[in-house]
Amino acid sequence: MNQAIQDAPRRAAAAQSTENHPSRVLAAFAAGLKFDDIPEPVVRRTEDLMLDWAGSALAGKGARPVETIAAYARTMGPVDGPSEILISRARSTPMFAAMVNAGASHFAEQDDVHNGSVFHPAAVVFPPALAVAQAIGASGRELLAASVAGYEVGIRVGEFLGRSHYRIFHTTATAGRLAAAAAVGRLLGLDAERMLHAFGSAGTQAGGLWEFLRDAADSKQLHTATAAVDGMMAAYLAKDGFTGARRILEGLQGMAAGMSTDADPARLTDRLGSRWATAETSFKFHASCRHTHPAADALLQVMKTNSLRADQIAGITARVHQGAIDVLGPVTDPQTVHQAKFSMGTVLGLIAVFGEAGLVEFDRKFKDPGVVAVREKTTMVLDSEVDTAYPQRWIGKVSVRTVDGRELHGRVDEPKGDPGNTLSRPELEHKARKLAAYSGAATDEEMTRLIERVWATADTARVGALLE
Repeated sequence: MNQAIQDAPRRAAAAQSTENHPSRVLAAFAAGLKFDDIPEPVVRRTEDLMLDWAGSALAGKGARPVETIAAYARTMGPVDGPSEILISRARSTPMFAAMVNAGASHFAEQDDVHNGSVFHPAAVVFPPALAVAQAIGASGRELLAASVAGYEVGIRVGEFLGRSHYRIFHTTATAGRLAAAAAVGRLLGLDAERMLHAFGSAGTQAGGLWEFLRDAADSKQLHTATAAVDGMMAAYLAKDGFTGARRILEGLQGMAAGMSTDADPARLTDRLGSRWATAETSFKFHASCRHTHPAADALLQVMKTNSLRADQIAGITARVHQGAIDVLGPVTDPQTVHQAKFSMGTVLGLIAVFGEAGLVEFDRKFKDPGVVAVREKTTMVLDSEVDTAYPQRWIGKVSVRTVDGRELHGRVDEPKGDPGNTLSRPELEHKARKLAAYSGAATDEEMTRLIERVWATADTARVGALLE
């Protein structure tokens, strides 16, 4: 009898380890994903996303929060190593290279986004995947497969955690840790059991709160930097036998229990292997929070169709989803460039006055009197159609009152950069060059070589530096 009691925990653990629950199924998918399993259009899309990420990372050079993280990495890390820090061309360990690259790629607000999960995969997948691939001498095909594993896992975790999660938590920081663990775990060759343990260790470290927006704090770059590092650490520890919670996502005291009120476990395994969420990812056209883009495109439509000038605008109503109100609402009087990118009024003011909301416009003109005047005339209201469609579709609707009494309306069903209105490879190349030139991180000639390397990733025998 006593022996039976003593054996009970072991039997329970054994039963749990063999049970086919959603976390386990997702881990098995990530561990078993092979390059040849991935459809060619998804491979090409992953290359597109990689170039877009590299440009965004280079654009972070010189930004104070990014350089602060880079200085920390220099203080704590070695002066050399196998992995590349893009903004400085320095080398370090995979951990510190991933840390800096992840922080850098989430600064300019030009990195990609998956609509349904409201998650920015590139900033937390490519930095650790590239750093580890360079360190272990992985092939380009292995890097691409690992990146797809990271995207597929992170996106599904974000969808699983739901809208209630995003209201308080920065999903890129929370789901991002599991995305990084999946990508690195795939490169390290973790089996399904160890991948599940990596998920457990990554998930228990998950955090990242939106409160930083109210203070214009630097936490957003810290969110991606630590997500990349924590996911990497979880994968390396799991490789050496370190265990993690097997039900970190849907367990009674797991991520959903503590971070969501509308979690849907079915989202974790939604059509694994047939629905490629990687290909659903959108590129950013404007240099601002993605929640501003639908309205920005709709206003641009109104301005062009009616040959409207900013001084003819008496008021703008942006009809938005609740997520936009939750994230953008706290920013009423932006004091920094980065905070201005989370101000609907500022973004629409830049569109109205200058015709675009790019990096240069934010840097030099977000306090322009004409922009501020439009900002003060802009309001956001919840629109039931827009809110119901979100987050699967991000509809843009604006109403513009003119000083002469007209009421003008604009609507965009797919903002520029969405899969159905995507950026072509020439447009992505142009965007990457502009991002690198903006920060002075790479010359046009260097970007030509980087672009060639990215487009040839699948044929690369051993992943090397993107920049010499």
